[in-house]
Amino acid sequence: MGFIEEALMQTWNITFVDDHGVQSVEQFACTEKPSLEDAAHLIRAKLLPVAAELDLNDLDGRTDEPTVKSLKYQNSIQILSITPVA
Repeated sequence: MGFIEEALMQTWNITFVDDHGVQSVEQFACTEKPSLEDAAHLIRAKLLPVAAELDLNDLDGRTDEPTVKSLKYQNSIQILSITPVA
C-alpha cells in the first residue's frame, strides 16, 4: 500500500508557575507523556528561546533533571503538572 503508519500524537497540558507567580498552561503534542525533564525542555524552548539555544545549563550531567532545576532556580519557573488534554 505504501502508507507509513504515523505514531499518534497526544496533546498534553503542562501547567506551571511563571516568574511572576502566575499559573499558566501550555499545550504540546507528544507521542507519550513527557517526563518532567522533557516538559522543562519544552517550556524553556517556548518561554526562553534564546536560553534554550545557548543551553547555559551548568548542571547537565551532574544532577538529576538539570533543566527542571535550572528553570526553577535561575528563571523562577516551576512545573506543577503534566496531564493529557481531554
